[in-house]
Amino acid sequence: MMAYLRDCKRIVVKVGTSTLTHSTGHLNLRRIQSLVKVISDMKNSGIEMVLVSSGAVSAGVAKSGYGHIPSTPEEKQALSSIGQSELMKLYDQFFSVYGHTVAQILMTKDVLDNPVRRAAAENTFDRLLAMHCIPIVNENDAISTDELTKFGGNDILSAYIAKVCHADLLINMSDVDGLYDSDPRKNPSAKLITKVDGITDELYSIAGGAGTDRGTGGMIAKLNAAKIVNDCGIPMFIINGQDPEILYVLLDGGHIGTYFKADKSLREKRENE
Repeated sequence: MMAYLRDCKRIVVKVGTSTLTHSTGHLNLRRIQSLVKVISDMKNSGIEMVLVSSGAVSAGVAKSGYGHIPSTPEEKQALSSIGQSELMKLYDQFFSVYGHTVAQILMTKDVLDNPVRRAAAENTFDRLLAMHCIPIVNENDAISTDELTKFGGNDILSAYIAKVCHADLLINMSDVDGLYDSDPRKNPSAKLITKVDGITDELYSIAGGAGTDRGTGGMIAKLNAAKIVNDCGIPMFIINGQDPEILYVLLDGGHIGTYFKADKSLREKRENE
């Protein structure tokens, strides 16, 4: 048994829309509360935590009484604007129960493409974590409109945030148990791949398929995220977020989901540049 979190001082956890919502599209408050409890416990253990959270659009749907899941970019941007404050209000309420302070960071891709703005983002994360806050990150959907500003989903956003934060690990909480050798929704005999030593074309070929209708990230996006962080020496887990307390398995030294191993020397090289 490997203690994956033993040497981790800073972890980024990404949670997707399908994890945070019911099938109706409304927020799953019990699951969010459970997630907050576990992240608070991980922080209490001495780990600096950063949360990349979807769910703003769903929160906007619930808050506004919108009658259906939005399909156009304009609908999504408007509802995200309504829902982001509602989502942060919930996180603030839930985390405050455990004595933790949260901070909202809304990102666009061009921030990280600009060296000066990227450095400012790095400094902000470092300062917030030094102040014992839990940064909660989402894409700034209201103004992300094209390939220059959009990350293309929070799977990719979380990978870039892990790089910016110089995280020791990225945990991607999904609606599946991990990466399988075929689509488990179509093939009951599909086998979970517990460890990946490198992202290959073969992995991409077996990872086809989109996400749920409540989210944007399928397995291809998660592989892309794993490649981004692995290339700079940061490992990643894909785990099922249906029960957030599954994170305790990792905290206790166990293995769950799919682990994407990274070469630590790549990270050391990057940090010394």
